[in-house]
Amino acid sequence: MTGIFRQKTPANLLLLLIMGILIKLPMFIRPYMPGIGSSDGFLYKALLDTLFAWQKHMPLLFPLLAFSLLYIQAVMLTRFINAQRMMNKPNYLPGMAYLLITSFLPEWNYFSAPLLVSTILLLILFILFSTYNQPVAKGKIFNIGLLLGLACAFFVPSLLFAVWVFLALAVMRPFRINEWLICLLGITTPYYFYAVYIIIQGNGDWSALLPDIAVGLPAVKQSVWLAIAVLLVMVPFLSGGYYVQENLRRMLIHVRKGWSLLLLYLLTAFLLPFVHTGYTFETWVLVLVPMAAFHACTYLYSRPAIYSLVLFWASVIFILVWQYEGPGW
Repeated sequence: MTGIFRQKTPANLLLLLIMGILIKLPMFIRPYMPGIGSSDGFLYKALLDTLFAWQKHMPLLFPLLAFSLLYIQAVMLTRFINAQRMMNKPNYLPGMAYLLITSFLPEWNYFSAPLLVSTILLLILFILFSTYNQPVAKGKIFNIGLLLGLACAFFVPSLLFAVWVFLALAVMRPFRINEWLICLLGITTPYYFYAVYIIIQGNGDWSALLPDIAVGLPAVKQSVWLAIAVLLVMVPFLSGGYYVQENLRRMLIHVRKGWSLLLLYLLTAFLLPFVHTGYTFETWVLVLVPMAAFHACTYLYSRPAIYSLVLFWASVIFILVWQYEGPGW
């Protein structure tokens, strides 16, 4: 299977879709109804109100939306890696790795605010990379801030990714204070229009303009199943990090910057569960996009090839046992 996804052929888009459906089938068999959390933003609450009305006529609406987001993210990540030549040959391994690791826990297949934010952050990643070596990029930088502001309007703790955006700007471009201020203006724009809406309607919720962030340790229910899932996520990630480091000297400067952006993305996403504590793992889905990029390096570069095959089939077997025999779904 990994050998098939090492090739860049249009048929792999269809194969990626089929693989995703097969390993995520329980999400359609046992549909999950999302709820509104204390950290969900005003846009997410408004979106859910609309979707709940449609869900009465479409029982599988939320699983279909969640799967569509996951598949789109897998394709976007693959396109980013291939377009920027961040690996030595174009392939579909990033998308395969993403659909695989998001199947380890049920919460990573739920329609949720963090899943929506993950799509927005991928768009930000594309635009951030396009600002490299651009003498004038004020419009793109405003769009980056605007997208991050929309992400905060869906999931308030994603404001933490402002740290990632400003660090990424420092990596990709010379420091210009006016560009940073433009980015900050973009972040505040959705809240500005929401404040205008509240004033016009006279019945809005002003508390939605204030961040609902509480710092603490994430509440994690430990189990053997969780330990195995973490192991299957971390081993290919560490191997992928080794292969990236091994090939770093042969990479072009913009490719090195791309891996730096993904690493900063990963570190910021790891901090997010500490400002949004809870007993579910929905927030951790934001970690998986950069994780999948490093997993793809393991599947492409590992020698002997049996190592990557063992990791892949061990992951598939765990997913099937977890879903159908374990307590996963």
